[in-house]
Amino acid sequence: MYLAKINVTLRPSILDPQGKAVQHAIASLGMEDVRDIRMGKYIEMKISSDDAEAAGRIADEACRKLLANPVMENFEVTLEEIR
Repeated sequence: MYLAKINVTLRPSILDPQGKAVQHAIASLGMEDVRDIRMGKYIEMKISSDDAEAAGRIADEACRKLLANPVMENFEVTLEEIR
């Protein structure tokens, strides 16, 4: 069994209105040194597999087909073996 930890972020060329709103809110709290906030998604997925390579392929396919928009978003998968 593997735990896939997935980070999905907008590509740098895509505008991030949610990140801008959070950046303005943080500045209004007096934290003027915070710059360029980008928002994303964090997903955890348990994959029943005895093979790390197969679990990685499953996580990658899930990201490409459903969890991330490959036109606008990048994703990164980290696998951790769990018992």
